[in-house]
Order: sequence, then structure tokens, then C-alpha cells
Amino acid sequence: MADPTQPSIKHAVHEDVPEILALIKELASYEKADDKVLATEDSLKRTLTFDPSGTSSHTNKGFAKTLLIRLPSSPTHDGDQSQAVAGMAMYFNNYSTWRAKPGVYLEDLFVRPQYRKRGYGKMLIQALAQEVLKIDGARLEWCCLRWNEPSLQFYDSLGAKQMTDWVSLRVDGKELEDLAMGRTKALKS
Repeated sequence: MADPTQPSIKHAVHEDVPEILALIKELASYEKADDKVLATEDSLKRTLTFDPSGTSSHTNKGFAKTLLIRLPSSPTHDGDQSQAVAGMAMYFNNYSTWRAKPGVYLEDLFVRPQYRKRGYGKMLIQALAQEVLKIDGARLEWCCLRWNEPSLQFYDSLGAKQMTDWVSLRVDGKELEDLAMGRTKALKS
């Protein structure tokens, strides 16, 4: 039986979508990007994979999974609510061609400010490392904003290495449409 004084980490179920959206918005606020969130409950329901143990019969095979860390059922901190969601790790599978193995890409790790310094971020990262091992994966990867020095120090303490030889690239919005339709300079020539 689980220790009621310890937090629990489980994959999100369909009914957790409102909480996931709230966490996404809180993360965006922390990153000073409130206006960038386009996610809705409906879009999350369509695109996330959920643990089938929820009360819903929803069986969507989405593109990403979410681990939620909940406060203990018998909280030890004043003001904590039993089983309240303290944070999340949203991730999806990637692939290493050189190793011919799957991996996990951490899209977002977020612990609500009032629950930080309790080890919850470490617990979520450890749970993700366990997910990598479950699939006989090669690695766990993620990105971090350069200005987020506390997180960079935290990740360094976990043994994560910065990939300074690599540059992250992205195509989205109109540029993505132009690329898909062959309207970029390189595809026109």
C-alpha cells in the first residue's frame, strides 16, 4: 500500500484535462508568454494519450502523455489539500537513428510555485527516466530557456548535459504552411 504521506505520480486520465490546461497556463505565465497559449480542453482531449483507468471510456491514442504529481492523501504541510495536483511532466516518444532505440522527449516540466523545493521536480524527472527504461530507450531529452538559470542548475545536478553543439530549429505558423505547400525560397528554386 502506498504511503499516504508521500506524493503520487500517475499518468493523467481524461478527467484531468482541466487541471492540465491550468498547469499549461501557469507555466506560460512563468515564462512570460501568457498570450501564446492556444491549447483548449477540447484540443488537449483530442491530442493527449490518457491512462485508461479513469472513469471515462475515452481511448484516444494521442501524441503526448502527461505525468501528474499529486500531493499526499495525508498532507504534511499546512494548507495543502489532499491529492491536489502539484505539477506535471508532459512528454512524447522520439527516436535515435544511430542507436536504433526510442527515447522520451520532455516537452514541459512544471511544478506549481507553492510546491517547489519539495523534490517534486526530481520525482517527475526520475519517473520519466523510468519510462525510458520501460521502453528500452536510449535517452531522455528536453530544452530549457537560457534565462531560466535555476532550472539549468537543477538539470545539471541531475546529470543532464547541455547540448551546446546543437541548435534548436522550428517551423510554425505561416512558415510551416509555406513549407508544406512548397512556397519557401529553397523549394521554389
